[in-house]
Amino acid sequence: INQSLSSLGDVFEALSSRSKHVPYRNSKLTYLLKPCLSAGGKALMFVHVNPDPASAYESLTSLRFAVKVAGCEVGPAARRINGHV
Repeated sequence: INQSLSSLGDVFEALSSRSKHVPYRNSKLTYLLKPCLSAGGKALMFVHVNPDPASAYESLTSLRFAVKVAGCEVGPAARRINGHV
């Protein structure tokens, strides 16, 4: 799962920097999410933060990932009805 999340982070980084190449095929997760992460798609991400001090590192890592995702904009979402825009 860490490899898939790393690949997802690479996709968000490429999208936010407006790179010509977006590595959707680096993992099954990013390949499946391509329609949602491309122009006209919609995506929502929840981040779980644990208040336990023992989980501080994991929570900080999750928040850093969320900041990377929040900086990504692919354009306005399109309304699709039965697969048609």
